[in-house]
Amino acid sequence: MSTHHLGRTAAVLTAALALATATTGLTAYAADPADTTGKHTTAMPSGGRAGQCDDDPDGWERDGLCLNAADNRKVDGYLARARAAEPSISRDVRAAAALSHAELVGFDYRLKSPDSLKRKVATDLKEHPERNTDDVLARLSDAVRYTLQWPDDRYVTGATIASQALSAWGSDTTKWSNTWGREKGYKGLNTGWRAPGSRQLFEVQFHTPASKSAQEETHKLYEEERLPSTGPERKKELQDQQDAIFAAVPVPDGAPALAPPAPLPHHTALTPAA
Repeated sequence: MSTHHLGRTAAVLTAALALATATTGLTAYAADPADTTGKHTTAMPSGGRAGQCDDDPDGWERDGLCLNAADNRKVDGYLARARAAEPSISRDVRAAAALSHAELVGFDYRLKSPDSLKRKVATDLKEHPERNTDDVLARLSDAVRYTLQWPDDRYVTGATIASQALSAWGSDTTKWSNTWGREKGYKGLNTGWRAPGSRQLFEVQFHTPASKSAQEETHKLYEEERLPSTGPERKKELQDQQDAIFAAVPVPDGAPALAPPAPLPHHTALTPAA
């Protein structure tokens, strides 16, 4: 990205945040360092071997993947905490979307379904037998997830404003996966965050209409590729199909250089008005 482009983006961001502070009632607050409500970063000992299945009716099983009853209960508990944290996270994401003039895509699906989440946990346990369910849940970033979308010519400015706003309002960046510069495969910007207060992890994807369309078109291919029953030859075929779809996605000017926002001291964090 050129120095001129960076300077222009910074100026736009500064003006937008100043306007938001003046017009939407942003107020300063000090995060409580003792607040660990809903914190999931400490793994607890598992009740049994990770991923081990049994015939208990309280377990979960789909497509050759399974969770035993104890692990299934842990995932249900995690889902309950995510649902409780979602409203305050959604408030911030909706405010960031409005501030950056983004389209908030698929908002009705912001909570991952129980089956989808359990499939993801069971797959992780199968692929990484050294982990237990608590390890997997501590790493999980998309039980609560959102997608922001801009046209190509407003993408870089919009993504910069939205990510800076979330950071300014107290969310910490936990993941920044920018694949716009990748030669093959998925194109987009997938980011992970830890919400203030609840400490719930959540995901925000930044897309253009073309990259979002490609993601939707390749979703079933990706899901089939991940199934334990999919053989190596079929996996390669599915990956080649996905690569061809994403190769046709235009890359917005400056998108590969998008970087995470610099963290702000907690005492200077802002929060949008309710």
